[in-house]
Amino acid sequence: MGGLRRRLLPALPLAALLLAAGAPPVAPTPGPKPDPIFPFSNEIENFSKADQGPALPEATLFLGSSSIRLWDTHASFPEIATINRGFGGATTPDVLHYYKRLKPRTAPRSILVYVGENDLAAGATPDTVVDNVLTLLAMLRKDYPKARIAWMSIKPTPLRWTLWPQLVAINRAVAQEAGPKTFDYLEVWQGLLARDGLPDASLFRPDGLHMNARGYALWAVQVNTWLGRMVEPAAKVAVNGSGR
Repeated sequence: MGGLRRRLLPALPLAALLLAAGAPPVAPTPGPKPDPIFPFSNEIENFSKADQGPALPEATLFLGSSSIRLWDTHASFPEIATINRGFGGATTPDVLHYYKRLKPRTAPRSILVYVGENDLAAGATPDTVVDNVLTLLAMLRKDYPKARIAWMSIKPTPLRWTLWPQLVAINRAVAQEAGPKTFDYLEVWQGLLARDGLPDASLFRPDGLHMNARGYALWAVQVNTWLGRMVEPAAKVAVNGSGR
């Protein structure tokens, strides 16, 4: 019987053996830490699948966080080809992390970027947000020297209204770096304020963070104006050329 017990002992769990012997239980070996980027993997993979379809030359690329992802850019800009590369909750470091996989297959004609809002909410300092935004814009300028690039100013929201003074500072700092050879600063936040100077709740979804269709309609007007300024010189050349 003793021999049988000895043969069975190795089959018992180690923790049970130590507990029976009066020893403290062994803490389980910690597994690998979850990748904080992992929640975006499916969205990034969908971008790769979309690039397997027909190429969209001369398209306008929309890049950034959920404010881009939730925007039906095809409906807002039906007369131009658009590529939406927004993914929910993304910070600027997230966009930088996936930068190569966010680039479309063909070079875009114009690029609109909305990032930075989530960075501050996640605890980044305004200076860090500005540095990361400018890094991203510099990468886009290097990779797309012929494209016109615009950074859309961070918007005020009911949910994050307490952060607004810092967000204003970020907007101003990025705007100071804008220029003809770098990027355009597109002011898109003023129309989102009500007469009392607070965010107009009627332009936002119930979460107080994301805009509804009315809010996006305001953005579409401003972006269309920017796109119009961009294509106007080319249109004049075409008119002059056809008249010869």
